[in-house]
Amino acid sequence: MRPLISITFILFSHVLRSLALRPNEAQLELSPAAAFPSRPQPQPRCKSFPGDSSWPSPADWNSLNQTLGDVLLNRLPPAAVCYPSSPNFNQEACNFLLNNATRTTFYFDDPITVQAQWPQGLTCPLSRNIGANATCTQGGFPVYVVNATTPRHVQAAVNFARNKNIRLIIKNTGHDSSGRNIGAGSLSVWTHYLKGFEFYPDYKQPGPGGGYRGPAAWVGAGLQVWEAFEQAVRYNITLPAASCLTVGSYGGWIGGGGHSPLSSKYGLGVDQVLELKVVTADGRYLTANPGENGDLFFALRGGGPIITSAIVKAHPPINLTIASFNFNLGTSPSTPIPSPNPTIVNSTAFWAGFNAVFAFGITTVDAGGYLWTNALPSGPGFSMQVRVQLPGFSPSEALTFLQPLISQLNVLGIPVGNLTQPTTELYSAQTASRGGGSSPGGYFASRLFPRKAYTDPSLFAAAMSAARATVEAGYTFHGLNLSPTLQAAGNPRQKPGVNPVWRDAVMHADVFGFGNINLGTASDQEVAAAVERLHALMEPLKQATPGGGAYVNEADPVEPDWQRSFYGGNYGRLREIKERRDPWGVFWAPTTPGSEGWRVEGTGGVLWRQNGRLCRT
Repeated sequence: MRPLISITFILFSHVLRSLALRPNEAQLELSPAAAFPSRPQPQPRCKSFPGDSSWPSPADWNSLNQTLGDVLLNRLPPAAVCYPSSPNFNQEACNFLLNNATRTTFYFDDPITVQAQWPQGLTCPLSRNIGANATCTQGGFPVYVVNATTPRHVQAAVNFARNKNIRLIIKNTGHDSSGRNIGAGSLSVWTHYLKGFEFYPDYKQPGPGGGYRGPAAWVGAGLQVWEAFEQAVRYNITLPAASCLTVGSYGGWIGGGGHSPLSSKYGLGVDQVLELKVVTADGRYLTANPGENGDLFFALRGGGPIITSAIVKAHPPINLTIASFNFNLGTSPSTPIPSPNPTIVNSTAFWAGFNAVFAFGITTVDAGGYLWTNALPSGPGFSMQVRVQLPGFSPSEALTFLQPLISQLNVLGIPVGNLTQPTTELYSAQTASRGGGSSPGGYFASRLFPRKAYTDPSLFAAAMSAARATVEAGYTFHGLNLSPTLQAAGNPRQKPGVNPVWRDAVMHADVFGFGNINLGTASDQEVAAAVERLHALMEPLKQATPGGGAYVNEADPVEPDWQRSFYGGNYGRLREIKERRDPWGVFWAPTTPGSEGWRVEGTGGVLWRQNGRLCRT
């Protein structure tokens, strides 16, 4: 999942098309009068901030709005309706937020809010206990938002932000959890309503480096997974996409890599990309593919999580079969009769079963599958949740495939059995809740496990010991076994800029939670101590996975040595492209190539908060 922003900050990609109309792209570019010098001009150390003499005047913002065609928004945070001191106070609207908003698409459809609000600074949190004198301020949320629906909107926003020295951010559905889609004193480009889709039965990738010919689709960045799946069913195709149906897969998900239950079969999300349209920092509207602007085509496929549109591969329809079971460690055993959810009291057996499940990950990915696991504290003990997801398998084939693991667990004294018939459905026909919540959110770190960490017995034992330690410390260890090799990706002639570690990875693991710390109420000192504690827990995992890395879309926002962890050997080239294409520093977000040249000041030392002024280091 998750998703947004990136090489971000090199540029955006964007195409305006619809189901029936493909406009003349030459007419989409702004007129020469709207173009700006390509050479960087001397810039102040910090971006302009509200209250500064350099901050645009109301007349400037009105002029921008006229250029945009009246799509410039100026909104308070949604929770302002709950603050008696706010001009937006509305008890009925507040009750909706408190009781019903998370059951709807409200937060995905709101122009400024995001799923994980703690990077915003929590200056206007939603609460049932807001005092009469409590204040709600914008904090890290943008001051203005461009509701972009055409390339001209994107160009105008980029040109205005560059020439007025304003911080520019990009938001799609708000799934990002690292503060890359918010920023104080900023102008936001909101790509959520770039919903276009077009199917190409026979598409030939342009350029001498292009090697694909076959079905493809143009997908808008704002197209959420459930919307893309509706189109996939309509055209009888498969579009690999994020597992969470509310993610904007063709925005940040593919930009950061993008894993899915089909990764062992078709590669990463980024491997699906065939061509992009981009707006660069100088305001130009360009094509990026293997034969044209190849540097951008490389960088935007893994150099960071924001892509605003793409042409992607369309695969044949395929079923996804899922077999699930749990087992638990508690104080009272369940009946010894095998069941899909037994409880045992033998700690040694539980952790041996934990190891056995993860060891089965290699078998799963080598069969083209995806092993989903959660190990977490549960009551006085622990729980191990398992979902084996097998593309192209029938239910009976899935049960046969799973039997060796079930037998091994039984031998260990874990009576897993009598599994219900595995579920199977067309991959593109998946259904799930389309609502979504917004809260202070959780904090997590991630790690990519190279194959050697599984095949070397000593490394595997060390990795499992380190994973167990995170669970015993109160965290959730979430494993996703997948193998997105270059072979699975179709051996692309022009490799993408995604972290090369992915090609040897057999598991992406997240460590969720923050101990007993509530990010919505904790003091800065408590947060700093919790971050240090998490880093200490992650260190043994890193030692046991030499040559590994981390997934930029699901990661610790203050990951040590993030350049290597997130981008691996591609970082140097990605940074060079960023600095050459964007010498003004128009595009910036934390942990994106070249971002170490800037910092957010005035946040009390909490590095991931975005409620301060952006300045050069």
